[in-house]
Amino acid sequence: MVPIISATAVTQIYGQQVILKDINLQIAPGKIVALIGPSGAGKTTLVRAIMGMITPKAGRITVLNQKMPNRQVLGQIGYMAQTDALYETLTARENLQFFGKLQGLKQQQLNQKIAQAVAVVNLSADLNKQVKVFSGGMKRRLSLAIALVAQPQLLILDEPTVGIDPELRQQIWRALHQLAQAGKTILLTTHVMSDAAQADQILMIRAGKMIAQGTVQALEHKYQVTDLEAVFLAAGRAQDAHISND
Repeated sequence: MVPIISATAVTQIYGQQVILKDINLQIAPGKIVALIGPSGAGKTTLVRAIMGMITPKAGRITVLNQKMPNRQVLGQIGYMAQTDALYETLTARENLQFFGKLQGLKQQQLNQKIAQAVAVVNLSADLNKQVKVFSGGMKRRLSLAIALVAQPQLLILDEPTVGIDPELRQQIWRALHQLAQAGKTILLTTHVMSDAAQADQILMIRAGKMIAQGTVQALEHKYQVTDLEAVFLAAGRAQDAHISND
């Protein structure tokens, strides 16, 4: 099976600072993958490299079996940034129409796709409101709906549940699992361990290096712990021990 995302020996350097070092990963179709790491670990840089927004100094990344950067592939990715990029003087519907058309949707498709996307994030009643009156949580939900509207093969979501109440978070996760079951691939970054625990695969990054990869069960078994936070701490200690031995 050809992976949706593949990274081989990816390294990124800014000046004298190594941001990513020898990153290797493969993400299969229909999987939800959570990328975990503290601020400054390299998560955002890795996501930008996967999307082709930057070119690594070394290594190779392919997405949908195409070498990145590739502008055509970028158009096939549903992306939700950590910072909401919305037109606040437009309504939610107008934002969705604008971004949907950028992703190649025809007008006759848009209404149905918009209705499906906003139902996932519980914004159906707010479609005709200007975004400037939305709360922070509502803006996050609209950003997620925009990522979903074209029903792309690959979704990349940066902290998708920040500012969202627990009930809606569960609703969003149900939708993400349904999308994965339908063959969509989802890569998300998160600081919420309970969110990460729902993923099919965990990628743990620290100081620009991948310190652990695998399912929740496999990682907990490997480090003989009972939760993901303990896995991260144990993998970090193993990384430090390896560095000191070198």
